Amino acid sequence: MMYTPSAIPDVVLMEPEVFGDHRGFFMETFRQDAFDKNVVSARFVQDNHSSSVQGTLRGLHYQIRHPQGKLVRVISGTVFDVAVDLRKSSPFFGKWCGATLSAENKTMLWIPPGFAHGFYVLSPEADFIYKCTDYYAPDHERSLLWDDPSVAVQWPIIPGSSPLLSQKDKHGLLLETAEVFA
Repeated sequence: MMYTPSAIPDVVLMEPEVFGDHRGFFMETFRQDAFDKNVVSARFVQDNHSSSVQGTLRGLHYQIRHPQGKLVRVISGTVFDVAVDLRKSSPFFGKWCGATLSAENKTMLWIPPGFAHGFYVLSPEADFIYKCTDYYAPDHERSLLWDDPSVAVQWPIIPGSSPLLSQKDKHGLLLETAEVFA
């Protein structure tokens, strides 16, 4: 596995070594000791799977209490994945970084606790799976507005279309009014 810090160094791009032949491929997607050594010591407690159609934008989500670190990857299709630093004490507060994750490139992304997370589906469909360091806590879930101009995420929205959003995501808060981390 190759571990590469992103523009926000706590967000880490992970590229597995893939062994393929005429039958298909094999890759190791997670190894605790290597993750602890190269990224951070974390305990994962929940795995999630999301399936979405092209043009769906999910996010930018976070939990103000019980914050979740997420190790994310795509097993079919392609998404543009985004992390926004919501740690007030961070020199990257309010900044974002993104990466294209796909079944083809097999790249994964580590998003630490203290970040809002979201993704936009570029392919006709996408299956997105992720490991979480804390349990889902709906009472503490928050949503940062996906198109907050102060954050200015450069989403690769399909020309001539608008993203498909949940009601919750349509009504996310601006960074200036959102609850953030110390």
